[in-house]
Amino acid sequence: MASEYRRVLLKISGEGLMGNRDYGLDLDTVQRIAEEVKAVRDLGVQVCCVVGGGNIYRGLSGASRGMERAAADNMGMLATIMNALSLQNALEGLGVFTRVQSAISMPQVCESFIRRRAIRHLEKNRVVIFAAGTGNPFFTTDTAAALRAVEMGCDALLKATQVDGVYSADPKKVKDAVRYDRLTFHECLARDLAVMDAAAISLCRENNVPIVVFDLHKDGAFADVVQGRGRFTVISEGG
Repeated sequence: MASEYRRVLLKISGEGLMGNRDYGLDLDTVQRIAEEVKAVRDLGVQVCCVVGGGNIYRGLSGASRGMERAAADNMGMLATIMNALSLQNALEGLGVFTRVQSAISMPQVCESFIRRRAIRHLEKNRVVIFAAGTGNPFFTTDTAAALRAVEMGCDALLKATQVDGVYSADPKKVKDAVRYDRLTFHECLARDLAVMDAAAISLCRENNVPIVVFDLHKDGAFADVVQGRGRFTVISEGG
C-alpha cells in the first residue's frame, strides 16, 4: 500500500526513549524506533524527526526546584542533542544515511540548523534529526516540531505518544476517557486536550499542517499511520 504522505516529521518525546527505565536511554527502544523510521523511509517517504530531552533533563522540574527557567531549559536542549545522536547512531547502523541538525551551534558534534540544507538532505533521502528544540528557552520541543514541520514543508506532523490517539483525559488514569478519531484544531484548543502545547497547535493550524497522534510502542505503527492504517487521531482544520 502506498504512503499517503511525501514528507513527514516524527516527534518523539524523551520519555519515549526510556523504555521501561526510570530515566536515560534504553538502547533497545532506540533501536526499535530506528527500525520503524527505516521502514517508513523504505516506503519512499522523506522523514525528519524532532526528539525531546525529558528522559535526561526536564526544564520545568529544574525550575520548580529553584533553578532559573532559562538555564534549566538550556540544559534540556543539550539533552535533546544526546538523544538525537543516539538515534542517528542506531539509524546509521541500519544503513540509513542520517544528519543531526542542532538549533544550538555545535560544529564538532553535528550540523547547525540551516533550512535549505535540511531540505536538500531530505531530497537525497537522508533522515534529518532536529535537535536543541528551537534554540530558545521557554519553548517546548512540541513547538520546535511544529516549527520544523512547517519549515520543511511536511505533509503532516506525526506525534508518537504513550497511547493510541487523543483522549478526553489520560486513559491510564481515567477508565471511561473518550477516544477521538478526528478533531479540529479549534476543538483541540477549546477542550484543552493535552496533545501538544497551544503554540505548537496554533502554528500547525495557521500553516495547515495536520497533526497525527499514534502509539509509539506498537510495532509497525509508524508505517501503518503513513499508509492510513491502524489506530490514530488526526487533528486538522476540517477535523
